Amino acid sequence: MVIALNYSKKRGVFFVTIDQLRYVTEVAKCRSFNQASENLYISQPSLSVSIRKLEEELGEPLFVRSSAGVTLTPFGIELLPYI
Repeated sequence: MVIALNYSKKRGVFFVTIDQLRYVTEVAKCRSFNQASENLYISQPSLSVSIRKLEEELGEPLFVRSSAGVTLTPFGIELLPYI
């Protein structure tokens, strides 16, 4: 299933999948792509690619990635309550 989101600060309408939204919430909860992929029963590379495609569609990163884990960007923090 594909959902259309209208985010007025950017370029208009975005198309995302339910799975991508589930992935974002799980990564935000776990603060780890590895742990989130285990919880979602998908491979870590598949999860990373899906999140990266969503970030490209939205035009902004949702997560700051580091060796210590992941944290939400200000844009990610703003978007998360709407998921």
